[in-house]
Amino acid sequence: MTQIEGYEKMDGHRKRISRRGLLATAVIAMGAVLAPVVAQAAPASASAHAAGGKQDPVRALEKAAHPLRSTEPGKKTGDLRALGAMIGDARVVGLGEATHGSHEFFTMKERVFRYLVEEKGFTTFALELGWSAGLRIDEYLQTGKGDAREIAKETLTNSPWEREEFVSLIEWMRDYNRRNPGRTVHFMGDDIGSPAVSDEFFGRVTGYMKRHHPETLPRLDELYTGLRPIDDVFAYLSKPLAERRRLAAQAQQALELISAQGSGGEAFAWAEQNARSIAQTARFLTMDPDDPESVAAAQLYRDEVMAQNVTWWQRRTGDKILLSAQNEHVGYAAGDPKLYPKTQGAFLRDTMGESYLPIGFTFNQGSFLSKDAALGGDWKKFTVGAATPGMNEHTLDRVRYRDYYLDARKAPAAARAWLNAARPTRNVGTQYPWPDSDIAIARSFDVLIHLDEVREADKLKP
Repeated sequence: MTQIEGYEKMDGHRKRISRRGLLATAVIAMGAVLAPVVAQAAPASASAHAAGGKQDPVRALEKAAHPLRSTEPGKKTGDLRALGAMIGDARVVGLGEATHGSHEFFTMKERVFRYLVEEKGFTTFALELGWSAGLRIDEYLQTGKGDAREIAKETLTNSPWEREEFVSLIEWMRDYNRRNPGRTVHFMGDDIGSPAVSDEFFGRVTGYMKRHHPETLPRLDELYTGLRPIDDVFAYLSKPLAERRRLAAQAQQALELISAQGSGGEAFAWAEQNARSIAQTARFLTMDPDDPESVAAAQLYRDEVMAQNVTWWQRRTGDKILLSAQNEHVGYAAGDPKLYPKTQGAFLRDTMGESYLPIGFTFNQGSFLSKDAALGGDWKKFTVGAATPGMNEHTLDRVRYRDYYLDARKAPAAARAWLNAARPTRNVGTQYPWPDSDIAIARSFDVLIHLDEVREADKLKP
């Protein structure tokens, strides 16, 4: 068997799956996101005649495809060299996931991050996790105080990332820092402060002001009264809307009070950013969960905030960043632009231009973690069979390599035409079943990684 043949896959194991019905709303629990309705995907018969769909694009896609030897970290990285060339000089790389709970997506992220750290000078792993939780993980990475597994339990509880795969990532990052004290790697959470904003985190802001501007402390404490702490954002949403709006206004005033000091320096910059995170969270929580327009506006604001936080971190530290999030967040466009008009990826493109590069994931079949109801219940295993004709994944999986990646920008003309046409595409978040999104791959991502089969992520060990 040749090396190339070794990447080829068999077709006999594929299974058909049925259409999924529409759902009204969903909530991404860790980010407290009330996501808008996803439009029904276009029928397969219509998609087949879309631009690029009149002729079989598989041969053209094969010319663009680079086979992957593995999705597991710790393997030789020769098969990632072409990916490094595609990334080029990008300073922020968005790496998506088609589900929030698949082993191969998570392990591939660690594999890519290791490669980018060791070969491309990347030093920060960013996750759609609360800002304060990200700081807690980073403190462990820099100091070694604590235990990786306990840190993961503390910061990732009830999220899809409370998994062995993320313990592995955190452990590798801490080990790297032990071996490279002069060039350490960092972890950041770019999201709003959910599922809680602790009293300790508020104390990072008030403690700085007490030390450097004590005369402002009484007013700052007054502004944070009623808001400090937010123990549970879902419970907080049960407060009257008028009260939540008042508290959000106070959080913004607190930020302005701190910003007005303008003392500069690292300590001030971080105190101001922490206060900004509190204000961002309070504003996000002024949404009305019963009003779809309010929910969509909050979702738009959240993606803008995540992009702002990544940009702040990158400009402040100079780090190159691997940004991990669901496909909808890292891509340039979402599955339903009417209800989800602008993504984190689109905001980052506006501010960073070609220094931002999004990579999407697709998969043919397998299992993942999601929930029956977004606002409650546990993460559990769901399984889907092989993609059906008319879906993007069905054609992508006919490429002879089992797992591979390609550059949508530089693919042959026939492949680019196919990649630019919108078709039903799996896009699983916090709630399942969930309808396929209608996505044109090349309009959302610069690079695509396709995997033949995935399985659910591993439960965190005691």
